[in-house]
Amino acid sequence: MPDIVMPRLSDTMEDGVVSAWLKNVGDKITRGEVLAEIETDKALMELEAYDDGILEKILAEPGDRVPIGEPIAVVGDGTASREVSAVHGTAARATRSSEAPPGVGSAARDDAPQRASRSETFSTSRRADVVKSSPLARKIARELRVDMDAVVGTGPGGRVTKRDVEAAYNAAEPAAPTAIATVPDASVVVVQESPASEEFEEVALTTVQRVSAARLTESKQQAPHFYLTSAIDVTELFAFRARVNATQDAAGDSKVSVNDLLVKAVAVALRKDSSVNVSYAGDKLLRHRGIHIGVAVATPAGLLVPVIRDADRKRVSEIATESRDKAARARDRKLRAEDMTGGTFTISNLGMFGIEQFTAVINSPESAILAVGAAADELRLENDKVVARKILRVTLSADHRAIDGAVAAQFMATLKEVIENPLRIVT
Repeated sequence: MPDIVMPRLSDTMEDGVVSAWLKNVGDKITRGEVLAEIETDKALMELEAYDDGILEKILAEPGDRVPIGEPIAVVGDGTASREVSAVHGTAARATRSSEAPPGVGSAARDDAPQRASRSETFSTSRRADVVKSSPLARKIARELRVDMDAVVGTGPGGRVTKRDVEAAYNAAEPAAPTAIATVPDASVVVVQESPASEEFEEVALTTVQRVSAARLTESKQQAPHFYLTSAIDVTELFAFRARVNATQDAAGDSKVSVNDLLVKAVAVALRKDSSVNVSYAGDKLLRHRGIHIGVAVATPAGLLVPVIRDADRKRVSEIATESRDKAARARDRKLRAEDMTGGTFTISNLGMFGIEQFTAVINSPESAILAVGAAADELRLENDKVVARKILRVTLSADHRAIDGAVAAQFMATLKEVIENPLRIVT
């Protein structure tokens, strides 16, 4: 029977979490049919069947984290499923035969305890042999010191899953640990009682959060970050957006956002000055020919960065449509691996939350990321007159191994010029 193994669904994937099985043991499957949903470090992906056959066994339950190449299910011709049914049928007959029929003699009555003992032995061994648990469930049970025999499995066939172990642990009455300390230069022993109830709730990281934490930590530790902030007058940009959206409305097309215009502006600036569209590669720099802008999107599972490829070649309306589509699919965990790979520069916008200025961590292997705040009305002096202008602050985080301070400053000057003269965004 061929194994279904955890596949490599992205270029950076090391393991995956089984999110849900869409087929049950005993179901007929055909090649190319979707069997399960797998949570990777980037998205929720569909796992397709490799062969025709019957789903014989499920080896990894929802919530189990499995390394690439490890088996998660078995497809066969249905023999194993029939064998399991036969075992269950034999067990049922054995249980019925152990019950003493009415009107039996004293010999039968004397033998009844022995039969009951065998029945109990069968029940115990059946739990050990038939009811299974996932490797992750056993690992967590060991860490939490949970008795697996006391855990009720909710997986297929009573299989004990990670969630079952955690539920059993949370349901147990916590013991109040004590700490014993010896007072220096004294024979008195002080016993300190710890509070019986915990003052925090443990929340497991999603795959996206776990991988993001590791990679952002690595980026911050390995890439020497430096930061440049620029205050950009976006008064004309906002007016330009209003005119564009009026045209879009008249044509029945979707509106564009300020972020869509900024994506295009960054792409135009990178086309004019490609010095920050690079990646550090040891003894060399990789200067990317394509301009592929990643747009950070907050989702319930964590931060995802879908990529707008060749953003410099696309119209603002095309960027707007693609950005909305990918942001929606990011929140629904429906992005494909190719939607989130190949980025050369990233934009993170927190302006919609009222944040005026912040710094962002570089999305490795890129060498720069632009943090965008909220535009605010500020007073400026123009021709000896005080006027109100909309000012947007953006901060570039750059990898000093790949980008010098002067190079980054020149790029920021180019970006400022493009944004403050919005017609250059579309020409």
